[in-house]
Amino acid sequence: MLKLILTGVWVAVVTLGSVYFSIEMSKAPDPADEEAKKKAVQELVRGEVVTFPVIGDGHVEGYFLTRTSYIVDKTKIAEITLPIDALLTDELYTALVGDRVIRVEENGQFDLKAFRERIKTALNKRLGSDAILDIVVEQVDYLSKEDIRTSMSQKQVTIKSGKKLVAEQVPGDGAAQPSAAAGH
Repeated sequence: MLKLILTGVWVAVVTLGSVYFSIEMSKAPDPADEEAKKKAVQELVRGEVVTFPVIGDGHVEGYFLTRTSYIVDKTKIAEITLPIDALLTDELYTALVGDRVIRVEENGQFDLKAFRERIKTALNKRLGSDAILDIVVEQVDYLSKEDIRTSMSQKQVTIKSGKKLVAEQVPGDGAAQPSAAAGH
């Protein structure tokens, strides 16, 4: 009789354990945990303000002022010995001056999504890994040569005219920071 009771208790414990285990394994992973893991390996690396000449018909027609930052995977970026800032600046020059991705003088249009994707893809290709997760464009302004001449002839300290192409808020670490494009 004692064997029968112990066998029944053992079967009940095994059954309860297997039901509990199967329920725990069938639950979907918590999205908050996944998001926290992704954010734990991400880091925002701020770029510098860079000026690019717009050359057309053999002379300078204006200038682009841009500030881009990038979100990187900390684990992958630690393995790279190349200076990321220099690569970003070089890729921006290639896109804006060499390949003329932005053509304000022709149509005034700017495809931000395509611009980001092009820079991200080119940087990851050069680095040989997917270390760059996203490109954050804080500012892209265009100043024509005439805007600069007018401002200089009026002895203005800051150039007040120009064409703002993009202005975005950079994701921060909780501290409120003014946008880099606020003064332009």
